[in-house]
Amino acid sequence: MFNAEGKNIACTVIEAGPCVVTQVKSTAVDGYDAVQLAFDDKKEKHTTKAMQGHFAKVNSTFKRKVVEFRNFTGDVKPGDILKVDICPEGEFCDIIGTSKGKGFQGVVKRHNFSGVGGATHGQHNRLRAPGSMGASSFPSRVFKGKRLAGHMGSDRVKIQNLQILKVMPEQNLLIVKGAIPGAKGSYIKVEF
Repeated sequence: MFNAEGKNIACTVIEAGPCVVTQVKSTAVDGYDAVQLAFDDKKEKHTTKAMQGHFAKVNSTFKRKVVEFRNFTGDVKPGDILKVDICPEGEFCDIIGTSKGKGFQGVVKRHNFSGVGGATHGQHNRLRAPGSMGASSFPSRVFKGKRLAGHMGSDRVKIQNLQILKVMPEQNLLIVKGAIPGAKGSYIKVEF
């Protein structure tokens, strides 16, 4: 997008609604206050019997994603439909998602190691190796938390203070300044 001064701003388009309120939890009954929202339609054959009954209580179609929001400010009741127009334009929000999975990665990609030495002077296939592990006879082990090769990505990531640049209620779209975690089409949670 371009702002009023003509500067281009990198942004992300998010489909954020409509969401159905499937349950309102209270401290008296559930032990904490929360609002449960459901998003994205799916077929009956892909929905468990328990979830079919849960959605039937609020006369809703079957949904793919059910998420709870604690400390929800607003007067809602089960069956209400929340649309994207509840998001204030210009305000800041936090976005929670699952980062892209990278699989098993070496130390150069996972921890930004530079590799061992140069490519010459006797080095043979050691360019991307982790290097020395540490002490020998004592403690005779590798300490926990040592940065080594392993599974990378697929982590829960929270990006804070992203500005909501534009709200498009007709298409249920939010335009947020900056990047958000996850692949295209993945589910995220927007808190403001």
